[in-house]
Amino acid sequence: MNLYKWPYKNEFGEEEIVQSDVLVLGGGLAGCYAAIAAARRGKSVVLVEKGATERSGSAGSGFDHWESACTNPCSQVTAQEIAEAYVNEQDGYSNGIGHYIECQEGYDRLLDMESFGGKIRDTEGEFKGAEFRDDETGLMFAYDYKNRFTLRVWGSTFKPALYRELKRLKVRIYDRTEATALMTETVNGRKRGTGATGMNVRTGKFLIFQAKETVLAMSRPARVWLFNPDLTGLCEFRPMQSIGSGHAMGYRSGVAFTMMEKSVKAEFSSAGRSFPPYGTGNNHNTWYAATMVDARGVEIPYVNRDGEELKTVSERYYPAPGQKFFLKGGVIDEPKYEYRGPETLPFDELMRRGYQLPFYADLSRMPEMERKVIWGVMVGEEGKTKIPILKNYTERGFDPQKHMLQSYGNGWQSASFLPQERQLFGAPGGILTDWDLRTNLEGVYAAGDQLYAADCCGFACATGYYAGRKAAQASEHAAFGEIDRAFCEREKQRLYAPVQREDGMSWKELNMAIAKAMQNYCGGVKCEDLLKEGLDLLLHYQNDAVPQLCAANPHELMRTHEVLDILTVSIMILQACLMRKSSSAPLCFERSDYPQMDPPENDHFITISLDDAGNVVRGDVPMGFFGDLKTEYERHNQDYINGEPDRVDRG
Repeated sequence: MNLYKWPYKNEFGEEEIVQSDVLVLGGGLAGCYAAIAAARRGKSVVLVEKGATERSGSAGSGFDHWESACTNPCSQVTAQEIAEAYVNEQDGYSNGIGHYIECQEGYDRLLDMESFGGKIRDTEGEFKGAEFRDDETGLMFAYDYKNRFTLRVWGSTFKPALYRELKRLKVRIYDRTEATALMTETVNGRKRGTGATGMNVRTGKFLIFQAKETVLAMSRPARVWLFNPDLTGLCEFRPMQSIGSGHAMGYRSGVAFTMMEKSVKAEFSSAGRSFPPYGTGNNHNTWYAATMVDARGVEIPYVNRDGEELKTVSERYYPAPGQKFFLKGGVIDEPKYEYRGPETLPFDELMRRGYQLPFYADLSRMPEMERKVIWGVMVGEEGKTKIPILKNYTERGFDPQKHMLQSYGNGWQSASFLPQERQLFGAPGGILTDWDLRTNLEGVYAAGDQLYAADCCGFACATGYYAGRKAAQASEHAAFGEIDRAFCEREKQRLYAPVQREDGMSWKELNMAIAKAMQNYCGGVKCEDLLKEGLDLLLHYQNDAVPQLCAANPHELMRTHEVLDILTVSIMILQACLMRKSSSAPLCFERSDYPQMDPPENDHFITISLDDAGNVVRGDVPMGFFGDLKTEYERHNQDYINGEPDRVDRG
């Protein structure tokens, strides 16, 4: 390979062995909190991150709200109420364990963040007197102003604050280093994790991370159905390097996954079919509850859960009479009747009443504080909005006091995605764990987007910290495993193969081919023959295209490794789709050859894993396997409940 003018030294073939009590793979929110939890307990901790931890991960550029801080001093709901609502809203296909941890411990993690230097409240009094602000604490709330369990936060301050805390705790951070494979050994007939391998994406050095316990805290999959080789940086709402490598390496090592057959119509992708996220006017999530108008400037009414038209902006943020609370934001965009909050009338009803396209978000018709908090805090702190949206739009003359932004998608315009353009968004498939967030492999834990039915940032932070402290506890009784030299040599050969070719296929070509295959054979409607043909095609790519991949430098090599992982994830999805012999509304799963929707006999989780021989293994886990959420949480966390030494005072 030609490294001429490459600005970093050539370390291909060199090797480094790193030992730690706890190894954390992934430096996003979940990974940072996992490392902090373990380090607070006095353990030696190594964190491995493909990018730069200070700004890496899905929340690297920020986020605008923190869901389910149910223990904050202004909350009118309990952790049990909201966690159970999440499970019920998703018809049981939900991660009750992760959601309860999020709801019970999320506010503790916010207090942690504040102690690290992150901004979680209106300390300057900019919004003093606003309906969504508690003037005693300075906390600001979103969506449900009565129950006050979702906080508006300044998420752009969070990753730098976490990075400073990691450095203060002397966590050893390996930035620009991709984790590539889990290392395992079998002890007394039981498989356990012993660490991971990795590669420096600038120098090519091969690293062996030996650990007593390992936490998988990497991203969910991406670029499976949608990829544009000319607009690579806009293909996903999340960062370019967040593509699901943790799913792929976990699957190859025997970790069990569930709900991998679930996918929803694409959103938050700009691969030639959409617009920059939050860059167009709407009334969802970050923009909730913006005033919407039609082409004539006629205001589009909001209605509450019961269909009653609301007269004021304030009413949009309160439950209907007799309604305890409502769910909004994150993955809860289309909740059930019981949890449905105020929203505009359905598109078909608006057309019947004579409203005219195009529609616009008109912030000028909202009270000053509501306008300022949407265009300034929410748009500005959410991922990828501070510079491309807030700053650029403002510099080009957009003034929310007098201008409107046109709305696209949501059934209101022709820019909506096609049925075959699916995505692992919402609450997708991932790793199945027990109440310790331990996987089916001893010594391997999972958190954040690695978990099935993962939610948003609060979910990542709370589960990350939880997994880190459980891993730290377990490390006290664990020992280092032996390094499997044969496995490491095979992994080196796999990783370095593309740079040893002078000519061949680029990573972009294979990523595009995978996406087209998934669109054609695993689209909106599935059937046995289509799925099997798609699986055969992907296996053909694995056998015939992968040996042709080439890379000119370590950066291209990293991108090539990512596409290998995308291919593995795509195969997982097709295998999982073949296993479910019925259609399912909560899983957004439709089969033409099994049209019956959610038959009782299929009302369970299907797990998928690989055995040591590489055979696909199916498992079946009953709904509600996690038991009564409050009871089980308390049974597994008496140390935390009773005030473990590193626990933050609720204050």
